[in-house]
Amino acid sequence: MMSVRQRKGIKTTDVCEDAPAQEEDVKLESKLPSGCTSRRLWKILSFSIGGTIALLVGLLTSVYLATLHENDLWFSNIKEVEREISFRTECGLYYSYYKQMLEAPTLKQGLYGLIYDNKTESMRTINLLERMNIYQEVFLSILYRILPIQKYLEPIYFYIYTLFGLQAIYVTALYATSWLLSGTWLSGLLAAFWYVTNRMDTTRVEFTVPLRENWALPFFAIQIAAITYFLKPKLQPLSERLTLVAIFVSTLLFSLAWQFNQFMMLMQALVLFTLDSLDMLPALKVTWLYVIQIASLFLVCILQFFNSMILGSLLISFNLSVLIARKIQTNMKTGSFFNRLGKLLLHLFMVLCLTLFLNNVIKKNLNLKSDEHIFKFLKAKFGFGATSVSANQHPMDKVRKCTIELKPETAYNLMHTILFGFLALSTMRMKYLWTSHMCVFASFGLCSPEVWELLLKLVHLCNSKRICVIRYSVPTFILLYLGYKFWPGMMDELSELREFYDPDTVELMNWINSHTPRKAVFAGSMQLLAGVKLCTGRILTNHPHYEDKSLRERTKAVYQIYAKRSPEDVHALLRSFGTDYVILEDSICYERRHRRGCRLRDLLDVANGHMMDGPGENEPDLQAAGHPRFCEEIKRNLPPYTAHFTRVFQNKTFHVYKLTRNK
Repeated sequence: MMSVRQRKGIKTTDVCEDAPAQEEDVKLESKLPSGCTSRRLWKILSFSIGGTIALLVGLLTSVYLATLHENDLWFSNIKEVEREISFRTECGLYYSYYKQMLEAPTLKQGLYGLIYDNKTESMRTINLLERMNIYQEVFLSILYRILPIQKYLEPIYFYIYTLFGLQAIYVTALYATSWLLSGTWLSGLLAAFWYVTNRMDTTRVEFTVPLRENWALPFFAIQIAAITYFLKPKLQPLSERLTLVAIFVSTLLFSLAWQFNQFMMLMQALVLFTLDSLDMLPALKVTWLYVIQIASLFLVCILQFFNSMILGSLLISFNLSVLIARKIQTNMKTGSFFNRLGKLLLHLFMVLCLTLFLNNVIKKNLNLKSDEHIFKFLKAKFGFGATSVSANQHPMDKVRKCTIELKPETAYNLMHTILFGFLALSTMRMKYLWTSHMCVFASFGLCSPEVWELLLKLVHLCNSKRICVIRYSVPTFILLYLGYKFWPGMMDELSELREFYDPDTVELMNWINSHTPRKAVFAGSMQLLAGVKLCTGRILTNHPHYEDKSLRERTKAVYQIYAKRSPEDVHALLRSFGTDYVILEDSICYERRHRRGCRLRDLLDVANGHMMDGPGENEPDLQAAGHPRFCEEIKRNLPPYTAHFTRVFQNKTFHVYKLTRNK
C-alpha cells in the first residue's frame, strides 16, 4: 500500500481517479476534497465550453462559406444549366456522375452505367469506379434517393450542402488538433480564426465545390487529430483501440476520396520514419500507423477494382520496406553514439534500396505508367541532379535533449508542418493543406506552456504564474485584434452580391442539347468537355481526369486543333476517336494571359518541333511549320478546310465544326 509520502509526486487528477479504490485513499481524499472536486468540475466545464465553441465555430465557418458561394453566383436564382456550368473543369465531370446516378431508373442500372461507361471516353468502355475517386458521388446519390428529402431539397443543393457541411468538420478537427497539442481550447479557437481569415490560402470550396480535395481534406484533418491523440503517452487501452479505429476509418475515407492521397500519406510516412529513427516516437505505435496506411490503401485498391496505380504507389513500397528493415535490423537504437549512427545510416540505406526495388518490381509486373506524369512534374520542378545529403549529424546528446523536450505528438506535428511546407512550395495546389496545418501549429505555439517557459527562461523571468498569464493573454489579444481587423471586411464580403454570367457557354450548351444527337461525340479542351458531359450528356473524346497514360496521349492528339497542322491530319486524328463535332475556343487559340513559351499553343509547337509564334528566341532544333495554325486558318473557310469541316455554330467565344465522314 502506498504511503502519503510516496503519493506526493502523483498528479491531483490521478488521486481523484484512484481515491475511491481503497479505504486509506478515502482518508487521503478527505484531506483534499475541495481541490479534487474543483479541478474535476473545472475540467468538465472547460471541456464543455471548448467543445461547444468548436462545434459553433465549425458550423459558422460552413455557413459563412456557403453564403459567399450563394452571393458570388446568386446560386439560388440562376438556371439549372448555369448552376452546372459554374462547376468548372474537373468539378463538372465529378458532379455529372452524381447526376447520372440520380437519373438512372434504378440504383443497379446507375452502378452498371458507372462500371461499364462508354460516354466519358469515346470508343472505349471504362470502369469509372476504378479510374476515378467518385465513391462519394455514388454514396450521396444513394442517400438522396432513399431519404425522404426530394420534395424539400433539390439534388444540387443536397450535394453542395454536404460539402459545406464537411467544412464544419474540417475546422472542428483543426480546432481539436490545436487543443490537444496546447492543452487549451483557446488555441483551437485561434486556429479556427486564422483558418477563416486566411481563407484564400486554406480552402477554395466556395468556388470549386466538387473538387476532390474538398471531400478529402476534412477526413485528413480528422486523421491528424486522431494521430495527435494516439501519440500521447499513457493512454487507456480502450481509448487507444478506439483511436486506432478512428485513424483507420478517416485514413480510408481520405484515401477513397482523392487520387493524390498516396502522396500525402507518403509525406506522413516519411515524418513517422524520421521521428522513429531518432527514437522520438513509440515504435509500436508507429508500426500500427504504417499498417493502417497499408491496409487502407489495399482496401481502396479492392474498392476501385484493383486499381494498379494504388498497388504501384511509393507509399506501399516504402511502408513495406520499413517494416521489413525493422524486422531484419534489431536493436537499432542501442549502443554508443557512433554505433547507433552506423545502424541508422545502414537502416536508411536498406529502406531506400528496398523501396526502389519493390516499387520497380511492382510497376514492371503491372506494366504501370499511369502516374509517370507526376514524377516528370517533380523532375521538372526540382531538376534531375542527384540530391546530396549532408554528412554532419546532431550530436546524440542534442537528440536526447529534443526527445525530452518535444512530446511525441508535438514532434509529429512539427515535422508534418515542415514537410508539407516543402510540398506546398513545389505544388501550388498543396498550399491549402499546409496553410491549414500551419494555422494549427502556430496557434499551438502561442498557447504552449513549454514554448513560453523556454522564452521566459532566456530572459530570466520564468515562473508558473507568468507562463499561465502569458499563454492565455497573448492569444486573447490576438483574437481581439483579428476580430477588429477582419470583421468589417468579412461583413463587406457577405453583403457584396454578384451574379453568375456566362451567356456564351450557356448558349453553347443549349445549342448542343437541341441540335445534336444524344450519341454525338465531341472533341475540344478538357475543361470545356467536362461541362459538355455534365450539361448535355454527350460523349467525350477526352476529359480533365489525367491519371491515365492513354488518355494523356489522346488529349495531346485532340489538342492538335490548336497546333500548326494540316486539316487532313487534324481530321484523321479526330475521326480516329469517333469525333462528330469539335469545339474551338478563341481564349485558347489567341491566348495572351501567359508569357510566351507557357501558352498551350507554344507547348504544342515545341512538342511538334515547330517554332513558336511572336518575337523571341526559339530552340535551334525547332523548324518552321509547313502549315498555318489550324484554329486560326479554319475560320477562313478555305476549300481544304471546308472539305473536312462544316461550321454549325459560333458566338463570340466558341466555334463548333461538324466533321465530314470518311469516304
